[in-house]
Amino acid sequence: MMPPASEGETLLALDLGGTKLLIGEVDSKGRILHSKRYPSGMLTQRQATELMMASLDDYLKTSGLVGGKPAAMGVGLIGLVEANQGRWLMIDPGRKEEIRLAELLERRYGYPCRVENDVKAAALAEQRFGAGQGISDFIYLNIGTGIGAGIIAEGRLLRGWQNDSGEVGHMTVDYSGGTPCPCGRFGCAEALASGGGMDRRLRLLGQRHPDSPLLNLAAHGFVSAEEIFTYAEADDPLAVKIAIDAADAAAELILNLVRVSNPERVVLGGGVAGSAWMRRELPKRLKLPVMDSVRHGVVLSDLDPAAAGLIGAAAVGLGAQS
Repeated sequence: MMPPASEGETLLALDLGGTKLLIGEVDSKGRILHSKRYPSGMLTQRQATELMMASLDDYLKTSGLVGGKPAAMGVGLIGLVEANQGRWLMIDPGRKEEIRLAELLERRYGYPCRVENDVKAAALAEQRFGAGQGISDFIYLNIGTGIGAGIIAEGRLLRGWQNDSGEVGHMTVDYSGGTPCPCGRFGCAEALASGGGMDRRLRLLGQRHPDSPLLNLAAHGFVSAEEIFTYAEADDPLAVKIAIDAADAAAELILNLVRVSNPERVVLGGGVAGSAWMRRELPKRLKLPVMDSVRHGVVLSDLDPAAAGLIGAAAVGLGAQS
């Protein structure tokens, strides 16, 4: 269970993503008192650790602390994290270096510190401040550039022995389509329904639709899910194929997860899940008896997407007090 929060206390929060680092101070109700953004990019773990410390030094010097001395520090990180021991194990298989990050930050700044994977941190934010409040069993499913989940079971975050639970984007949802996934399998939900997967699919399927305007976009870089959905609404055949398959895959993933963990609620986060296309198409695919047990329904996160990572890091910081 989440530890109690004292009225008036604040948490120092760091949210490290693939393109940015957010640092801020968050109060006991999940309200961001002040924050500052720093660019990150394609870094090694060591480089990212140095960036976090240099940026935090700058933040404390230039922004200061609104609430005096924070009760604790929380960090949300991309990649694999061993939270109980405060170790950041890897960003991805090509960027892998064990760093005892919580211990390092505690020594440098003097605050109790806890670190966590960013999606698990978001699940803790939903439990503490969002759509998971008062619910003992729910799934937080993030469908964005990639796909990941945080599963709360009997009030506790499900971790697995390596703290690697929730990698649900690599559950196969399409056995016949032959869509390759970077993980080495075929038909994974992430290969079909994530923003990154949809961009890769348009390049794979583009030769069958040489007149699609999506190919012009692809020639100039990454094509977002929102762009693909916009062209799907305009009946571009390539976009329609990718968009329908994405909605089918996301629905199948939700149905599978419901059967595995029997949640009271499914909370959706991430830019793809929040798109108008998915908000319209997903409910059509979830009108099945298996969903009757989800008594509090499938809902979009009501946490501000731009701030959810920072709020999640604050929720992680609360665990440093227990």
